[in-house]
Amino acid sequence: MTVLRMDNVGIVVDDLGAAIAFFVELGLELEGQGIVEGPWVDRTIGLDGAKCDIAMLRTPDGHGRLELSKFHAPPVASTEPANAPVNTLGYLRVMFAVDDIHDVLARLRDHGARLVGEVVRYEDAYLLCYVRGPEGLIVGLAQPLS
Repeated sequence: MTVLRMDNVGIVVDDLGAAIAFFVELGLELEGQGIVEGPWVDRTIGLDGAKCDIAMLRTPDGHGRLELSKFHAPPVASTEPANAPVNTLGYLRVMFAVDDIHDVLARLRDHGARLVGEVVRYEDAYLLCYVRGPEGLIVGLAQPLS
């Protein structure tokens, strides 16, 4: 048996509304929101008494999803430093292909995004950059040049 597809990427946030607004501005579509709790959640994630709000967002092509979670219980475990550099171990960023990197950057700045480095050209293939969004989340943007 092999993997059929990547279903979603999960990100824990504190300000769910700000994170939803950021990713909707990026071009994802909010599929739905809800609260998850109960024994099945506890058993799945290995935490007791878990309760969280979740939002599921879908990429425009319909193939990728992003699950945002705001935990009410148990208390969120923090990482240090809060705005970790891009060489920090673990899952750090998700990359999105965009049609106009400069337009996307301008729109995301209205949601608090700032460049991590700068927009660069990778050979004749892409314009690339990393931005920090709400709560220090790093999002990669790639504009195909062909």
